Amino acid sequence: MTIDYDVVIIGGSLAGYYAALAATELRATVALVEPKVNYGFIHHYALSKIGKLAQQLGDATGFGIHATHTNSSEKCHISLAWQEAMLYAQSVASNLEEQYSPAILAARGVDVIVGSGQFQSSPQLAFALNNRLLLARTYLLASGSRPEIPEIDGLEATGYFTLSNIWQFLNGATSPKNWVIIGGIPQSIEIAQTLARFGYNVTLVVKHRHILPFIDPELAILLQAQLEVEGVRVLTEKPVIQVRRIEGKKWIQAGDKAIETDEILVVTGQQPNLESLNLASVDVKWHRRSLVVNDQLQTTNHRIYACGDVIGGYDFANIANYEAKIALKNALFFPKLRVNYQSIPWAIFTVPMLAQVGLTEAQAKRQFGRDEVLVLRHYFKTVTAAQLQNETTGMCKLIVLRNGEILGASVLGAEAGELINLIGLAISQKIKVEHLANLSPVYPSFSEILEQTAREWSQQKLNSNVALQEFMEGFLHFRRNWNL
Repeated sequence: MTIDYDVVIIGGSLAGYYAALAATELRATVALVEPKVNYGFIHHYALSKIGKLAQQLGDATGFGIHATHTNSSEKCHISLAWQEAMLYAQSVASNLEEQYSPAILAARGVDVIVGSGQFQSSPQLAFALNNRLLLARTYLLASGSRPEIPEIDGLEATGYFTLSNIWQFLNGATSPKNWVIIGGIPQSIEIAQTLARFGYNVTLVVKHRHILPFIDPELAILLQAQLEVEGVRVLTEKPVIQVRRIEGKKWIQAGDKAIETDEILVVTGQQPNLESLNLASVDVKWHRRSLVVNDQLQTTNHRIYACGDVIGGYDFANIANYEAKIALKNALFFPKLRVNYQSIPWAIFTVPMLAQVGLTEAQAKRQFGRDEVLVLRHYFKTVTAAQLQNETTGMCKLIVLRNGEILGASVLGAEAGELINLIGLAISQKIKVEHLANLSPVYPSFSEILEQTAREWSQQKLNSNVALQEFMEGFLHFRRNWNL
C-alpha cells in the first residue's frame, strides 16, 4: 500500500487550519480537505466590541442607546454604530481569509484539496473525494459544527434565526426591535448583551437555574445582574414548550410565561458536521452532539482522531486548538498524550468579560472536601486601574487548597481574559498561591487584583489556625474538667 500523506485533516474549521500548519512544523506530509471556514463568528466578536464603544459614546452624548428612545438622533446613532461594526467585522474576516488562504497554506507545505468526500474501508482505509482516494497513516476530523435546533413544537413553522444567518439580516435601524433568544450557552449570553447595546428589546430564555449552569453560580448571578441593568430581560428555569404565530406576531410559551416578539434567535448549542462522512463504514461511533473519543482523542477507529466542535463541548477556539495539538501528536507519533483541561482557560466575551479555569468552588469541595478548600475573593472596585478606567464591576475568585495549590479561578471584570491566562499558567506549572501574592505587578494595572486576591490566602490560613488553636484549647479544658 502506497501512503500519500502522514495525516489527512478533514474539515475547514479554524482548528483544522491550526492542525494543518502544526503538522508542517512537525515535518509531516499533510492534506487539508474542504477548507471552507465560516467567519460569521468574527462578526459576533466584532459587534461585541463595537457595541461597547457605542454604549460609551451614547453615555458621553447624553442620550445613550436604549430601546425606549425613538428620536431621529438615536436612530442615526444606532445606524452609524452598526455600519461601523459591520465594516470592522468584514475587515477582520478578510484578514483571516487571507491568512488561511489556499495559497498561504500551500506555501507552508499543506496540500489543500477542495471538495466533499467520505471514508471507505475497502479494500483499505481511505478518504474518497473528487474521484481520488487519499491514503494516509492517520486521519484527523476537524469538520466543525453548525447550530443545533431543538425540537420545539411550532418552531420550524413559525421561523427563527441562528448565529449563522442573523448578521446578514440585522442592519441596526430598520430590523425588528423585539427579540427572544432561546438558550443558555456563552454565545447566547454574548449576543443578548450585544443586541441590547444596539437598542434592541431582548428577552433571554434559559431552562436552567442560572444563565450558565457550568460556571460558578456566584459569578453567574453577577453577570446576569449586569445583563438586566443593560436592559436584557432574563427568564431562568423556563423551558420553551411551544412557538406560535398569531396575527403577525410570534409567541413563545416558556414555562408559565407567554412572550410576544418580532423575531426569535435560537442559540442552544452546536451539532457536529459528520453525516456525510460515512463514518459507520469505518467503525467510528458518534452521537447526535459528538464523536466518541478516548482521552487521547482517538475515535473508535484507532487510525482516526478528532478535535474541536466534533467531539462536543462549547465552542471555544483555544480549547479546539489545544485538542488539535494533542490529537495531531498522537496521530503522528506514539499515542501517549492525554487531554487535561485543568489548566486550559476559556472566556465569555461579555462586558465585563467572564473567564474561568480549573475547578469551581463546588467542584473543588466535592473532590477534596469542604475543610480542605479555601475560597479567596477580591473585588475590582478596590483596584486602582479599574477606578481610573471606570471598570469597577466584577470580582476575582481563587479556589485553593490549604497547602497553597491553586485548583481553579473565576474572574468577572475588565481584562479577565488576560488575567485568567496567568492563573492557567500558574496551575499548569504548579505555582502556589503565595507566589501570586508576591507578584508585584506594574502599577496601576488590572493584574493588581491577582496579587490582592492571593494575599487573602495567608490571612484565611492564619484565621483557620487561630480557630483550630482555640478549639484545641477548649477541648483540653473540657478534658481536664471531665477528668476531675
